[in-house]
Amino acid sequence: MRKLLLAGAALAALSTAAFADTYVLGMKGPGAGNPFWAAVEAGAMEKGKELGVDVVVLAPPAESDVQAQITQIEDQITKGAAGIALAPTDPNALAPVVDAARAKGIPVVFVDTKGINDGVTFIGTNNEVGAKLAADFICSKIEKGSDVAILQGIITQSTGQARADGAKSGLTGCGLNVVAEQTAEWDRAKGQAVTENILTGNPNIKAIFASNDNMALGAVEALKAAGKLADVMVVGFDANPDAANSILAGEMTASVAQAPKNMGGYGIDALVKLKGGGTIDPVIDTGTVLVTKENADQYK
Repeated sequence: MRKLLLAGAALAALSTAAFADTYVLGMKGPGAGNPFWAAVEAGAMEKGKELGVDVVVLAPPAESDVQAQITQIEDQITKGAAGIALAPTDPNALAPVVDAARAKGIPVVFVDTKGINDGVTFIGTNNEVGAKLAADFICSKIEKGSDVAILQGIITQSTGQARADGAKSGLTGCGLNVVAEQTAEWDRAKGQAVTENILTGNPNIKAIFASNDNMALGAVEALKAAGKLADVMVVGFDANPDAANSILAGEMTASVAQAPKNMGGYGIDALVKLKGGGTIDPVIDTGTVLVTKENADQYK
């Protein structure tokens, strides 16, 4: 019996040692069904292959399932992961987990969504600038004084807050009237339902900015059902393939492209550098581009 116990302990030690060469990408949402997260995952896996390291990709069942993500990351810390690239579902709730990883010598970087932990690099989009880019486009297309609405993401996430802030600043700054700001939690079905509610109370809106393309596509469905798609422009954020096809079809008007593949790839690259004793910049901006009918073919 003692020999069996020793063998089991040795096997566990070997397993932990093997995992010490594995880097973790903890996403906010699963890649299946979400082109943005699928691209983040692809970038991480490709960079891992290029650098000759193993990459494990994890995600909670939904972006609102904070506890599931906490449990996933705690498990990776216990296993002794080589590094963690994390898109936190809730930066405040994940902060103690990030501190725990760093206390064990596990390097951490934030991707897509900035956390609150000091000294942890953020790799992703300047979301406020990107949202203002969308707002400026809307401002150039509709009359000053027009009513507009904002579909927010999850505001407790820095991404959601920054996009809401950037959009409102840009829209009000050019003289448009923001008559509704409601969250649809990044979700397409909720985007449709929230837009239906907004239209009921604000029948004269001329534009909707949605903080991601899933919500924008939901807004398009609501506008179709109400017979208002021709009268209301919809601008999203992410420029995922579904959005690009919608823009080309003349439904969505525009979106703001990120570089999600770079987020995943840069995240793994940064962790490998940190693990090797190197240094990285505190912020690595992956940039934004306005996507309209003129360039949407590039994002299909």
